[in-house]
Amino acid sequence: MNVKISLPGSSMILLLMFLSNLVSMPLRASDDKTLSPYFLVNSSDPSVDRLPLRSTKAEVNIAGVIADVTVTQVYKNEGQNTLEAIYVFPASTKAAVYGMKMKVGSRTIVAEIKEKEVARREYEAAKSTGKRASLLEQSRPNVFQMNVANIAPGDEIKVTLQYTELLVPTKGVYEFAYPTVVGPRYSEQPAATASASEQFVATPYTKAGKLPTYDFDIKVHLAAGMPIQDVTCNTHQVNIHFKELTTAEIYLDKSESSGGNRDYILNYQLAGGEIESGLLLYEHGDENFFLLMVQPPKRVTPKKLPPREYVFIVDVSGSMRGFPLNTSKKLLRDLIVNLKPTDKFNVLLFAGTSGALADESLLASTENINMALNVIDNQRGGGGTRLLPAMQKALDLPRAEGISRSMVIVTDGYVRVEKEAFDLIRNNLDQSNLFSFGIGSSVNRYIIEGMAHVGMGEPMIITKPSEAHEQAEDFRQYIKSPVLTQIKPKFSDFEVYDMEPVSVPDVLADRPIIIFGKYRGKPKGKITIKGFTGNNKRYKKTFDVSQYKASPKNAALRYLWAREKVKVLDDYNKLERYDARKAEITQLGLDYNLMTAYTSFVAVDHEIVRNSSGKLVKVKQPLPLPKGVPNTAVGFDLSIGGMVRRALSPLDKVEKVEPVSIRAGVVTGKMSAEDHCKLQEQVNAQAAMLKICFKSSGSKKGLKNIRLAISIDREGNVVAIKTLCHDLPPQYLACLKRLIANWKFDTGQAVTFELPLTLAR
Repeated sequence: MNVKISLPGSSMILLLMFLSNLVSMPLRASDDKTLSPYFLVNSSDPSVDRLPLRSTKAEVNIAGVIADVTVTQVYKNEGQNTLEAIYVFPASTKAAVYGMKMKVGSRTIVAEIKEKEVARREYEAAKSTGKRASLLEQSRPNVFQMNVANIAPGDEIKVTLQYTELLVPTKGVYEFAYPTVVGPRYSEQPAATASASEQFVATPYTKAGKLPTYDFDIKVHLAAGMPIQDVTCNTHQVNIHFKELTTAEIYLDKSESSGGNRDYILNYQLAGGEIESGLLLYEHGDENFFLLMVQPPKRVTPKKLPPREYVFIVDVSGSMRGFPLNTSKKLLRDLIVNLKPTDKFNVLLFAGTSGALADESLLASTENINMALNVIDNQRGGGGTRLLPAMQKALDLPRAEGISRSMVIVTDGYVRVEKEAFDLIRNNLDQSNLFSFGIGSSVNRYIIEGMAHVGMGEPMIITKPSEAHEQAEDFRQYIKSPVLTQIKPKFSDFEVYDMEPVSVPDVLADRPIIIFGKYRGKPKGKITIKGFTGNNKRYKKTFDVSQYKASPKNAALRYLWAREKVKVLDDYNKLERYDARKAEITQLGLDYNLMTAYTSFVAVDHEIVRNSSGKLVKVKQPLPLPKGVPNTAVGFDLSIGGMVRRALSPLDKVEKVEPVSIRAGVVTGKMSAEDHCKLQEQVNAQAAMLKICFKSSGSKKGLKNIRLAISIDREGNVVAIKTLCHDLPPQYLACLKRLIANWKFDTGQAVTFELPLTLAR
């Protein structure tokens, strides 16, 4: 069955049919509740403190290339009921979480690492018997959930957790990133069947532009071990004090006490742009650990390159509306305009569904580039975020023999299908390598970095529009040629085992090679790194192990090695329930006191029963929307037929609809003839998407005599929709309103216009 939309006085062009796919999926007949974020609704009960988290702060000690972070969360109950507080928060994707404590008054309880189910049972038992308890669980390697039970009125409970991570420089710049808030995730998974690790998706948020309800602070002590050349923080206002050439103290400015709505990113360079490459050693009982960091040679561009094809996969969902999508447009313009005429490219946009610019990639001619830019520039952002079908569609595109294909994914990563995406990439490495651009002030770095690492490419994060051009230039440099390929480490008279990675992939960026492992016996012998540079010249670098001494200061190596091992086993694999790797990951967590997907920290105050009644009010701590992320990232706010994403003006403000001379005419407001035509062009461009609603109508015949009055404000947002005339199934009408509510116009004034539609088979 072919379905078409008839818009009197207008015609649809092929390009707009491409745009028609980039919207949310039609409504399902069932009302199954799915996991999804939602907006906070304040309780009218004054006796309950709805926001128990009072503050979160981090103290960071950076020694050389290792950061050790202590995070303190303060919970206080100023209401009249005993609470259980639930708080979802992020951490670095490279974090090895190795400790937790709970402090109540003068009492400090050190948490124990246990199997996840055992820890949860112990917590629930303590909660039910009225004892104070805290539980730290991993939902994702970069998303954690803290539960604190039996916070009685007047109680203040401090929970601290500790993690360590390795700082890997790029182009001579070290970056420490501290994520502050978990962005909303798009999910189609039914809540009833969702696992415990997925429940974090159903998190409450405050509205866009609202500051966090809790205080935020971070202090960094930087001891670089070498003279520091420069320290900058472009995300927050900070005060920097240099004690000496090699150390610095970085304090958050007092004006940033509500700065917990975006990632804190600190960059620093060492004198002369040097990289602290070398060997770190640590001895712990009967295990010895090493970490080798090798700076690769400078990039050399070969004269001959194979033909290149680039498939740009671009997120245009609701969470990308505004700053992220505008930045994406700027980035893509830079990337596409600078393609060579011999290159091929394609653009695939995705939201609820996805559509490709062409059935197969096009030559980068001026005409094709202009067509692609026109498509991208017309995006406004709306709908869900269905990443996997878009990636599969890109992989299914025909590929010419002998051509080098790269997929470039541009998204904020607000999805819950990280491991599914990693598996899809891993299983298709022979088809394409992959680069990922994360756009936003607090992106899901787990999926951005993970997709690139699994795809043997590079991840890039853009937190503000001014960075788009620089990142586009970096990308062009990365793809010219590998810095180092066919890398082989050789160990002479130095017995190593349990090394990660087992094989070293090509180095594309100006970042060092990192090798973790264990060794037996005394540190002696040599380590040699061999490979080929981009122009096929041989490369060799040798380290004399005896020149390096094991140090207690390198104790983090034990956790970092274990975290790297867990990453290989779990982070990039969607494991089945009885997979043997789960047992190995669990044992690693228990042996190394490490948080994993299958181990958790639990702390119970066994000496005091704080809540003998057993009555408890569960409170989910609301999160701020990341800075720059619109309300459409969360979903339905106030509804017309249950389906509109923004709060709407009262529908009866459209008092009367006068007959109009053209079908998409102005009902209220004054417009020039030129603006009138411009409005109709914008209506036509967006109305093509309405054809997908036919599938949810249940009608086998055409539908006609559909007339809607649509009101828009000065900013071009749809603020009201009124049905004037129709004989439509409820599902179809709801679908129409859902899609139209996400339309965007450029009129410069508030107007109401009539939209007549005819739907035919």
